[in-house]
Amino acid sequence: MRRAFTGFELIRIHAMEGQPPEVYQIDYAIKGLEAGRGGKPVERDHHRVEIQLTSDYPRLAPKCKMLTPVFHPNIDPAHICVGDHWTAGERLVDLVIRIGEMLAYQAYNIKSPLDGEAAMYADLHPERFPTDARSLRPPGLE
Repeated sequence: MRRAFTGFELIRIHAMEGQPPEVYQIDYAIKGLEAGRGGKPVERDHHRVEIQLTSDYPRLAPKCKMLTPVFHPNIDPAHICVGDHWTAGERLVDLVIRIGEMLAYQAYNIKSPLDGEAAMYADLHPERFPTDARSLRPPGLE
């Protein structure tokens, strides 16, 4: 994991716990949204996510949660919805990239939201997305 994102400014491994690591904290330097005053979303350019590998990993998706505020249809403070698209063969680096794509509104699903208000906002304002169109795949990562 660390090697995959070394030198990549948009995604950094902030911390790892365990040997081998079972908990990762990932920093994203990308444009996303958080809820502002009056429910209006405001831009946020730093996000932190925690990914915890359970004893059922990789058969079941890791537990993923936000450590910073976010406004996204498929994310609430305690859960990032990655299970709908999880396969046991998915690499952890690809999951980290996919979460970044969600934060940048490059990927979202308004049909099955965790945050109904964010889903309604995304549905009513599709012209505002993605919030960050840059590629979140580090160079040389296949």
